[in-house]
Amino acid sequence: MHGFSTKAIHAGQAPDPTTGAVITPIHPSSTFAQDGVGGLREGGYEYSRSANPTRTALQECLAALEDGRHGVAFGSGMGASDVLMRVLLKPGDHVVIPHDAYGGTFRLVDKILVPWGVEYTPVDLGDVDALRAALRPATKLVWCETPTNPLLGIADIAALAEVAHSGGARLVVDNTFASPYLQNPLALGADVVLHSTTKYVGGHSDVVGGALVTSDDELAERILFTQNSVGSVPGPFDAWLTLRGAKTLAVRMERHCDNAERVVELLTGHEAVEKVLYPGLPGHPGHEIAAKQMRRFGGMVSFLVAGGREAALKVCAATELFTLAESLGGVESLIEHPAAMTHASVAGSALEVPDNLVRLSVGIEDVEDLLEDLRTALGAARG
Repeated sequence: MHGFSTKAIHAGQAPDPTTGAVITPIHPSSTFAQDGVGGLREGGYEYSRSANPTRTALQECLAALEDGRHGVAFGSGMGASDVLMRVLLKPGDHVVIPHDAYGGTFRLVDKILVPWGVEYTPVDLGDVDALRAALRPATKLVWCETPTNPLLGIADIAALAEVAHSGGARLVVDNTFASPYLQNPLALGADVVLHSTTKYVGGHSDVVGGALVTSDDELAERILFTQNSVGSVPGPFDAWLTLRGAKTLAVRMERHCDNAERVVELLTGHEAVEKVLYPGLPGHPGHEIAAKQMRRFGGMVSFLVAGGREAALKVCAATELFTLAESLGGVESLIEHPAAMTHASVAGSALEVPDNLVRLSVGIEDVEDLLEDLRTALGAARG
């Protein structure tokens, strides 16, 4: 059994048998020659919507990193979410989502699935009893994020899996914020793991992608069939970029976590900060669970700015190294105002986020430079 970084560098990535190249080739071909009608060559490739060698390498690597049997790569995280919900839900079914779910997930459920006949209930999944109370005979899916986006709530994956399975539902865990390096939901009982590989797995803000990982053979077949049917696939260059990013995931995550912990130290107790949201803080309601199921506490930090929305907007406008931008998980630090940016779609709903909330994706720059940037921005909020 190899360690994480060894798998990240080698799983699915043997030297090319023709040339000996140690880096997986990019296979841009849209179609593949056949040995006679219906006679596929070794590897079984015929058309790149169905399968592509570069994508296969990425899928095998991601499956290995999540200790699953099957990995399926997609053109985006939302593409992965859409296909999975098509597979697991039908009109009349019910899904439980986090009460502070990612805005894109909420939009998919509320604006696309509800008109199709699916019902949903937002639940604080940090409260296992609340999940138990929300289950119905029609509940087929429990959709979990841990940590959540953007409030950094923590859910007990093993406990949720037990409750979901007892009610006949499957548990899906969006593991984007943690990455496979910090957390492996399949080992804790989840049925499927979802990633926006755009974020920490890719890690360089230069590719959009998504992935599903499962050890359920039958479910994997259904996912692949649906993906091929609707065409939600990544191009070979995108797959190659994501695979390249995955190689350094472990070392990047260690630096993200180191820097985030220093940022939390600065924010905690600062006069311009009303509250810091970070699972590494002992006072965080999910701290003990996070310590149990995560390797470390991650590179995402959220905080409430004293002075309300206008003060939060001033902080976002005053940073220089923290770039005002959506997304997360890249080597560069980002800052955003979720209520007006990534989570604008939940405004006016039960999932609305505080308007004085600021979310940081702490990068891997020199931490003293990041701290000075934040000190200046927080000072601007007080001025």
